[in-house]
Amino acid sequence: MIRISIDAMGGDHGPAVIIPALVAVATRRNDVRFVVFGREDVVRPELNKHPRLAEITEFHHCDVAVGMDDKPSQALRHGRGKSSMWQAIDAVKNGSADACISAGNTGALMAMSKFCLRTMATIDRPAIAAIWPTTRGESVVLDVGATIGADAHQLVDFAILGSAMARALFGMERPTVGLLNVGVEEIKGQEEVKDAGRLLRDAGQLAMDYKGFVEGNDIGKGTVDVVVTEGFAGNIALKTAEGTARQIAEYLRAAMSRTLMARIGYLFAKGAFQRLREKMDVRRVNGGVFLGLNGIIVKSHGGADSEAFAAAIELGYDMVRNRLLDRIEADLDLFHARRPQSTARPAEPADDSNE
Repeated sequence: MIRISIDAMGGDHGPAVIIPALVAVATRRNDVRFVVFGREDVVRPELNKHPRLAEITEFHHCDVAVGMDDKPSQALRHGRGKSSMWQAIDAVKNGSADACISAGNTGALMAMSKFCLRTMATIDRPAIAAIWPTTRGESVVLDVGATIGADAHQLVDFAILGSAMARALFGMERPTVGLLNVGVEEIKGQEEVKDAGRLLRDAGQLAMDYKGFVEGNDIGKGTVDVVVTEGFAGNIALKTAEGTARQIAEYLRAAMSRTLMARIGYLFAKGAFQRLREKMDVRRVNGGVFLGLNGIIVKSHGGADSEAFAAAIELGYDMVRNRLLDRIEADLDLFHARRPQSTARPAEPADDSNE
């Protein structure tokens, strides 16, 4: 059985959306069980509407819920050990769950996850990986907001994390990997990106195929299976793509309703427009995976509906089923075993920011 812990108080809609999502996943997956954390007065009534779900769900009452506007430091100070978000993460740490899903405050979720689970031994900073719809299918893009700024070694770590996720999710043996840059020429870009490119070219027998630099327009083309960048650029790219998708949808909606002939034409092309809408719907691939931690954490969109939250649960389910953490650990061990001593990462002071 795959056990998924759920922060039922996260997101804009809470249990009213989250519990129906659990029902949808349980209908499709007969080997899943849930551990749900939240306030009993709001979660229990929703659970009671679905007796079959209640049979496969372990519920834990929590007095505290992390607010969507809480600062990470506030969330840690007031919610550590007792909030629904913390306890859902802690369930992964203590082994009572295999993955945690939350639609709550992203900064708080990352801060609590880092504090509770810690990063893997050779990882300096975690990354948030997003699944990106492309003209060729889907790609993994990271980091999309966890680490602002990254040195060459951290970018290499992100490449290893992202390629392991692509192998686990898409069934690839050697995903293609590219570093996001302002041009494909080797002389362009920041020194950190160029240094990361040299490290990846010299990495040897990693389970990836490094293709060099890619530009912003290559993300949507699906030029590579994994696009690697630091969190500032990655988050801007993600939000720009989401905004552009909504903008195009509004343009199409306005154009299709402008004249009688346009409305008639829409009726004939309704199926094609529905397929386009599904392809552009960010909810279809809802969920960002926190990579580099000693546990699987999936962040759902705060405004997700039940279908979108179910997609985030399914993503966590697939990461567990396909042994994501084992793949990452094996790839990290291989890279650090083969890395020449001259390229070893310089010692850094201990990070006590979470203490």
